Amino acid sequence: MDSPFGLLAELTYRCPLSCAYCSNPVNLGDYHDELTTAQWQRVLIEAQELGVLQLHLSGGEPLLRRDLVDLVTSARYLGLYTNLITSAVGLSRRRAEQLRAAGLDHVQISIQADEATLSDGIAGTPSYAGKIEAARLVKELGWPLTLNVVLHRRNMDRVAAVLDLAEELAADHLELANTQYYGWAWRNRDALLPSRAQLDRAEAVVRAARKRLKGRMDIVYVLPDYYSQYPKPCMGGWGKRQLTVTPNGDVLPCPAAHALPLPRASVHEDSLARIWARSPLFQSFRGTDWMPEPCRSCERREIDFGGCRCQAFQLTGDASRTDPVCHLSPDHGIVAERVRAANEENRLGDSVLVPRPHRGRPGRR
Repeated sequence: MDSPFGLLAELTYRCPLSCAYCSNPVNLGDYHDELTTAQWQRVLIEAQELGVLQLHLSGGEPLLRRDLVDLVTSARYLGLYTNLITSAVGLSRRRAEQLRAAGLDHVQISIQADEATLSDGIAGTPSYAGKIEAARLVKELGWPLTLNVVLHRRNMDRVAAVLDLAEELAADHLELANTQYYGWAWRNRDALLPSRAQLDRAEAVVRAARKRLKGRMDIVYVLPDYYSQYPKPCMGGWGKRQLTVTPNGDVLPCPAAHALPLPRASVHEDSLARIWARSPLFQSFRGTDWMPEPCRSCERREIDFGGCRCQAFQLTGDASRTDPVCHLSPDHGIVAERVRAANEENRLGDSVLVPRPHRGRPGRR
């Protein structure tokens, strides 16, 4: 069994945006009692002792935590590489300079689109101008800059303009990642799933940009699972390389696993080391012994590990099923039907989106 390489620290699920594709839990009320500064610092120590090298500070919006600088300082002391995953709402010059002095290594900013009207509409609040200002500030202060754009039917046709914006901002990395259908995104799947024609156009644009920007910008383009022949490996394998700690201290093998009917693991009740090595949650789908057919006899079983357990549960009600994204899955028809609907000529592409509610109260210490 490998030690985890990365820790996703979801410091809070409060967020000033209300993106309809948000994959955070729908039941936000379960996460009001956030870990204190001292509790997070203990988690970081245990993570470093467990072998974690990279710390991703996320949410919600991690800038809503008043102790963010303190947590970065602690992580720096422990020798962890720190990456701030942020909407950039609240990233003032003063806050940015404090984080730089504390030792923050990298900043990843989410951008909803390439222009204000569409971006603000998707985010549910005026935020585009501040994001662009923050991106320029990140480069000014000498950080590597990653821009992350979650793609869906509403912005898929703007990929070329998004690439132009990333080039203008001198981004070092651009992640064009199609929506993963968990949380609020699951509720809005029918309005978000792009068509095959949209994907084909975007892929051609990305392919040309990679050639043109080679050596200047790293471009990651992630297809939507529903259009893939084979599923992606769940976080590189369930309980294999990554772990997530949620705002209330729950520990998960992946950010969406809170939805699965599995035993709970929490830093309030056990250490990260024991949770990683012994908890029923992390043992549930680790390795390949749990697999049903056709996964058990498939030559790809140690490549994609049966696909995403959360997606299997979401689509079939059984987390142990082969991910229906796989064309070999006996449940593949579920995915094929959604793809067919997404490509109907008169599909309701303007169906009403259910936005994630705003949650932006100041963080605790």
